[in-house]
Amino acid sequence: MMTAMVRPVSRVLRLGCVLAFCFQVLVPCGLPGAWGLDNGLAMTPTMGWLHWERFMCNVNCQEEPDSCISEKLFQQIAEIMASDGWKDVGYEYICIDDCWMAPERDSEGRLQADPKRFPGGIHHLADYVHSKGLKLGIYADVGNKTCAGFPGSFGYYDIDAQTFADWGVDLLKFDGCYCDSIQHLAEGYKQMSLALNRTGRSIVYSCEWPLYMRPIFKPNYTEIREYCNHWRNFPDIYDSWESIRNTLDWTSSNQEIIVPVAGPGGWNDPDMLVIGNFGLSRDQQITQMALWAIMAAPLLMSNDLRSISPEAKALLQDKDVIAINQDHLGKQGYQLRKEDNFEIWERPLLNLAWAVAIVNLKEIGGPRSYTITLTSLGRGLACNPNCLITELLPEKRKLGFYEWTSSLKTQINPTGTVLLRLERTSSAQFSYSVVSDSL
Repeated sequence: MMTAMVRPVSRVLRLGCVLAFCFQVLVPCGLPGAWGLDNGLAMTPTMGWLHWERFMCNVNCQEEPDSCISEKLFQQIAEIMASDGWKDVGYEYICIDDCWMAPERDSEGRLQADPKRFPGGIHHLADYVHSKGLKLGIYADVGNKTCAGFPGSFGYYDIDAQTFADWGVDLLKFDGCYCDSIQHLAEGYKQMSLALNRTGRSIVYSCEWPLYMRPIFKPNYTEIREYCNHWRNFPDIYDSWESIRNTLDWTSSNQEIIVPVAGPGGWNDPDMLVIGNFGLSRDQQITQMALWAIMAAPLLMSNDLRSISPEAKALLQDKDVIAINQDHLGKQGYQLRKEDNFEIWERPLLNLAWAVAIVNLKEIGGPRSYTITLTSLGRGLACNPNCLITELLPEKRKLGFYEWTSSLKTQINPTGTVLLRLERTSSAQFSYSVVSDSL
């Protein structure tokens, strides 16, 4: 049996070593790309559960049967998601990450699950997940091997896509380790997208294309969106405040590039929600939930739902915060400004409403006050001429009606966030295109 393996701090470093000599210009590869991704999926950000951050590549089922990557784990998670309110608030995908495979393909060149850890096979597991009203996600890699060393899909894109469809898979997370050139990386992501569509099955396509391309070439996000339902830009998230901060810093520093391309059918993916694990304080968990809602991020939890605390469960199942994440206007939010160790983020919502998050970056001292002028929000229109403001996090309460020229004073714990919803109360209507075209 393979011993447990851990990904490096940055998987992209591994690819960088392989590709250090490959500063080549991408050439047309003859792929039919005019119609690109056309699966009608992920019209709002994907919601579900993914095993990686919490369970990693634990394949030692003999000594750790309750935390190894196995059929048993995913069936237990499916049962809890169906019966304990997760499905009811929108979490529907149960996603297998790396380390589910047998070390070799079968005699016909198809991927196969490890027979000891998945005795019924993936088709059987998919049937079980579907019987709970949920959907199954799976993992593969564009290169010769997965990040943990299992068989990659290079040269097998059509076979693997059809295999996943035959099994009843509903989402594919396609990683980027062990690809021998940038040209093969780009071609591989495109080919798998097209191969998935050719199967005729609805399969959400989650890419890591820009993450692996960025160290060498500037990603073409318009092209990536043509082929992927969501895409990772930044290395794996960890169960730590530093990791959350690094992800948010990268996102805000690159928002002029990545925000405009996000929308129904295609989303920037800042990686998993680690709420309910070990590394974040209560306030830091609130910050991750609030900012992932503002960023219109896929909400893919990586935690142990069998033992999650009531507080973490309530936060992850907060219907008002989920409603911001799933808002059908489909506009990703952005950092409005940063000053005095505060960050202000905002996101336009349907019906001229706005979500606003105020983050206290200080890691020392106690709660700090921040006063925000309402004329500065939503391009000046969020509260014009007046609005109803509701605080959603850290606690739900109506703050009342405010005039356009008013100020709002709030108090925020260190590394915490206050999440607000602003709803216009005037009957006057403005064309939203004036606002959205400027974002």
